[in-house]
Amino acid sequence: MLSRVALAAIIASAPAAHPRVVSADPIDTTPHVLDGIVNAITVVGRTVVVGGSFSEVSDASRGTIHARDNLFAYDLATGRILPGFAPSVAGPVFGLAAGDRDTVYVGGEFHGVNQQRARGLARLALADGSLAPGFDPRIGGGMVTSVARQGAKLYVGGDFTSPRTALARLDATTGAADPAFAITPGGPLTARVKVHALAVSRDRLAVDGSFTTLGGHSRPQLGLIDVGGAQARVAPWRTEAYAKPCSPNFPSYVRGLDFSPDGSYFAVVTTGGARGGICDTAARFETYSRGSAIRPTWVNATGGDSLYAVSVTGAAVYVGGHQRWLDNPRGRDSAGPGAVSRPGIGAIHPRTGKALSWNPTRERGIGVKAFYAHGGGLLVGSDTTRLGREYHARIGMFPLP
Repeated sequence: MLSRVALAAIIASAPAAHPRVVSADPIDTTPHVLDGIVNAITVVGRTVVVGGSFSEVSDASRGTIHARDNLFAYDLATGRILPGFAPSVAGPVFGLAAGDRDTVYVGGEFHGVNQQRARGLARLALADGSLAPGFDPRIGGGMVTSVARQGAKLYVGGDFTSPRTALARLDATTGAADPAFAITPGGPLTARVKVHALAVSRDRLAVDGSFTTLGGHSRPQLGLIDVGGAQARVAPWRTEAYAKPCSPNFPSYVRGLDFSPDGSYFAVVTTGGARGGICDTAARFETYSRGSAIRPTWVNATGGDSLYAVSVTGAAVYVGGHQRWLDNPRGRDSAGPGAVSRPGIGAIHPRTGKALSWNPTRERGIGVKAFYAHGGGLLVGSDTTRLGREYHARIGMFPLP
């Protein structure tokens, strides 16, 4: 287990590559979220910011309870809950990203922060939770589900209708929409188009959601956008993997995604039901493949349980949901031949696509909704209280040995 001194030395403003798999024994200093669910985690310097739908948190010893409206922060090294960061966020938080000068971007389904107007997206100071001056993104008509920052640019996805439909690139300082980014998701599989997740790495933005087109190009539920030039363009990358329906209850079923640390590949996780194929799976894709029918490098199936979150560290592809098994392509809500037990959380070998031996276990519930890999380990957010066979209510961290 990492010492407090080692943890204090970590500067974790962005997800980090790991040389090996994290420990299966969670650290003991993380706070507890006492109700609701954790949907998003980010790290700003040595501060962990946690968002979701909750009202109370406690320190690791459970000796002191703090009221918090869907957002709180704590010290990565000690687990101490930051007393000055207690903003009132009037609705659930779904996305977080680190900002400059000790600020954090907060996306969700809210209409205000601290009784001030802030619809769907805000930038807050970690010192006191106040709205950062000058940031006015003008989100309207819906929620923000995912936020990713790359330098001076902030990418946001959701089901909003302004300043663009469901997907936008903003100035990270002012919040103004970038006119050089004009790619719109279309052909919705649900009542309105919605971006579920996005991630950015090098010159590519990966986007998934309830769309079948991006910028007028056929991209069923998943696409890549070339953001390396002056004008953003849909990349010549298309897969049929998610074109077929799963259960009628899941017309759109692609959920989490994450790039490898070097950006050369990315992983995608899905829900959808026990039909086999690409439903209820994790899959790896190569970022710079070209073509109209790109196949996944590998697929790992749960056999009928949803995966919602994924984190790629180089050493492993961590997946979380409410799954019971991995390596289970022939299972139908059951353990088929070769299935391995991985309740609630698991790790997959990045090259072979097979489950690694890492098996800390997690109380399943709805499932893991958030991962964040940093220099010292892997943070996990969910809706349950047992992680690694210990009490860690809704948030925990597996350290890097």
